Amino acid sequence: MVTMKEIANKAGVSVSTVSLVLNGRDEGRVKSKIADNVRAIATKLGYQSNPLASSLRTGRTHILGFISEEVATTPYAGGMILGAQTAASQFGYMLITVSTDGENSESEEIAALKRYGTDGFLYAKMSNRITHVPSSLAKTPLVLVDATDSLGKIPSVEPDEFQIGYDATTRLVKAGCARIAYVGCLEPLIAQDDRLEGYQAALRDAGLDYDDHLVVNVLNNGPALTAVSDLFDAEHPDGFFCFNDARAWYVYECAARRGLTVGKDISVVGVDNHRVFAETLEPMLTTVELPHFEMGYWAVAKLVSIIEGRSMDDVSWPATTSPAADRRADSGEDPLHADRKGLGEVTESHTISQGLRSARRPFACRTDTTRRFTSID
Repeated sequence: MVTMKEIANKAGVSVSTVSLVLNGRDEGRVKSKIADNVRAIATKLGYQSNPLASSLRTGRTHILGFISEEVATTPYAGGMILGAQTAASQFGYMLITVSTDGENSESEEIAALKRYGTDGFLYAKMSNRITHVPSSLAKTPLVLVDATDSLGKIPSVEPDEFQIGYDATTRLVKAGCARIAYVGCLEPLIAQDDRLEGYQAALRDAGLDYDDHLVVNVLNNGPALTAVSDLFDAEHPDGFFCFNDARAWYVYECAARRGLTVGKDISVVGVDNHRVFAETLEPMLTTVELPHFEMGYWAVAKLVSIIEGRSMDDVSWPATTSPAADRRADSGEDPLHADRKGLGEVTESHTISQGLRSARRPFACRTDTTRRFTSID
């Protein structure tokens, strides 16, 4: 194992100088030419720092804890965790991910991570909601992911749900729909309330009247199919904005039972880009993909900035990982309206947009501590 003393002998400097350089404390203390030479020699010799020694010296372990409430088992967790892991690696941290299934399990996992000397925590929820943060995390660096604390004081990142509802509904308006229904959810979620508001605003801006008879909120169960079926028969919508892709399935099923074709007789837009629904429904579903990778990346960047006292302005943002918005399906048909001119290229729109406003300027925020990802650039 290469030591600092060996590097010092090769570079012709003191061990303390090598220590300053390799621990990033050389600015203003060591001439840049000497520092560059020390780094070059360390790289050539294959020097690797000792994390334990570093943690004893700095009081930091460079370990981050990612605590999730069943997030790790959802179809969308991969992108969020990958984004967090990518950022952690780039900032020189190790990310430990744990999934909990209740208050007791959560307390045990938090206690275990603290025993490792974790520098800070990410606390993620399965869907965007207001949450009460465990008291055991009150005095440690913390960022919420896909959640907002009840007092609005903790830094958090969440999708811009209003913009999602607005963009999805506007897409239906541009497809020529005049009676646009909203198939929402019954759970008390921020996403439900804000997407509904976005839907209403898009209708208003398009000069269409909001009709609460065109709104039905359902759970993902058998009665949902009946509720959507009743909506078809009573209101005859020609467009459907669905809270998520799972609810879009009910629309497809009801349309098929009535001999209606999605993309010709009705138009449908979902949310999530859930592969099971988005790519297996026929025609393939137009859906809004949430920026899970970017959310995970930003959360870690923010957490590190809190731990190290650095500015977020210095963060280099990755390009979005969302797939291309427009890809042609084998059938060549548009799942919105194949018979509408100008829409033929949008045959498999997995993302109406990429979900990321900009990597170079602040995103729209609901509070000073909350970063919200919007669905248009």
